[in-house]
Amino acid sequence: MSEDQSEDLEDSLARWLNEQSEAGAQSRSHRQGGLRFAFYGRMSTVEHQDRVTSRHWQLDCATELVANHGAIVTEYFDVGCSRRRSWRHRPQSTALLARLGDPLRGFDAIVVGEYERAFSGNQLLNLMPLLEQHEVQLWLAETEGPVDRHNPTHQALIMLLGTQSKREVQRSRYRVITAMRAQAREQGRYLGGRPPYGYRLIDAGPHPNAADARWGRRLQRLEPDPATAAHVRRMFTQRLAGYSLAGIARALNDAAVACPSAVDPSRNHHRAGERWTLRTVAAILANPRYTGRQVWNRQRTDVDTTHDGPDACGTIRWNPTKDWVVSKQQAHIALVTEQDFIAIQAIRAHRSTHDGTTRSYLFTGLLRCGPCGRRMESHWVNQRPGYRCGHTSAQRRASRRPKILYLREDRIIARLADHPSIAGKASSPDELATFLRANRIAVVCDQERCAPTTGAFAQVNPRDP
Repeated sequence: MSEDQSEDLEDSLARWLNEQSEAGAQSRSHRQGGLRFAFYGRMSTVEHQDRVTSRHWQLDCATELVANHGAIVTEYFDVGCSRRRSWRHRPQSTALLARLGDPLRGFDAIVVGEYERAFSGNQLLNLMPLLEQHEVQLWLAETEGPVDRHNPTHQALIMLLGTQSKREVQRSRYRVITAMRAQAREQGRYLGGRPPYGYRLIDAGPHPNAADARWGRRLQRLEPDPATAAHVRRMFTQRLAGYSLAGIARALNDAAVACPSAVDPSRNHHRAGERWTLRTVAAILANPRYTGRQVWNRQRTDVDTTHDGPDACGTIRWNPTKDWVVSKQQAHIALVTEQDFIAIQAIRAHRSTHDGTTRSYLFTGLLRCGPCGRRMESHWVNQRPGYRCGHTSAQRRASRRPKILYLREDRIIARLADHPSIAGKASSPDELATFLRANRIAVVCDQERCAPTTGAFAQVNPRDP
């Protein structure tokens, strides 16, 4: 018998077994007038979990729970989703919720194999009213059947399970973060993420954990990239010599030096990769990893599980420098000395005016030019704060370009004060700027008006090159 014939027989046997299993389940459901169940399951990561194993043990638990009450007729299984993410921000659970209002949805109840696979914190308590509205039961192995949120015992159990699930996440997170902090500080270990522009990753030997080493895992470390390290060294040298950020960016663009997102597009798919910008240069010059020290915990991801807004999916924020973890010793070859790096930060931090006064701008990072879509830059004009957009000093002036947009800060404040979505939200300009930032609202401006919009905030507030 050939190998192909053998595979056909195995496939035929598998199909027959599945058909018999499904027929038996449908027969039991029909005999008992049983319920039709939609199974929901979830696994967190693709790299560290086996989808087949995870799905099957959850499905087995769910099937055993409903065996004498009906049959599972459809399933929804999320992969690569944290339990902290709300149901409205997981692909499969979102699809399941979308079916609730459909009279022809094809199921009467939802079954979950294990509570922690589906819920965390108060997620289930928030979901139950919606399920009751559409007369859909939720079955849990922990309640040995349908959940009744009006039952005091079930209420206490759900609250306990939610707290326990949240505590498990917090304990795991604490152990991981504590270990990573020690690895970065004591060992200078590279802990993942994009290598900084000017470096590349090379092999650093076998993994120190014996079990991981047996599986073939190896450490990595940073090494100067022959193609880009010289550009980084030149940037630090120019800044120390008094070059402005715009001058450095313009020189790189004039020399046709590829910017970070163009050099490594696979890791920077969210960026255009067209040219160097002031913010890209500033981010490189402010990165202490170029001193040869390993630096970890510069960023964090905040997840808000109290509502179903955008933050429920996680928002990347920058940590204060006191929370950064810096290796005690050099972990890789430096592209700038520590003394020069510190001196450059002082240049960046103490940019003063000719008369020694400090200039402040309320809406820095919040304004976007309507005609061209660019972020508007702070601009001091006629002894008052303002903003401009159009030509950027990081690139040469083109022969044909749109007229530059100039707006004074006081006029922006006046326009926003009359806008329906802003009126009454703040009693002073400072409160107005605080309100916009707290609610992640960007302002799109042109010569005639300024319109608040939440959709543009992420595009006008990047921090990483």
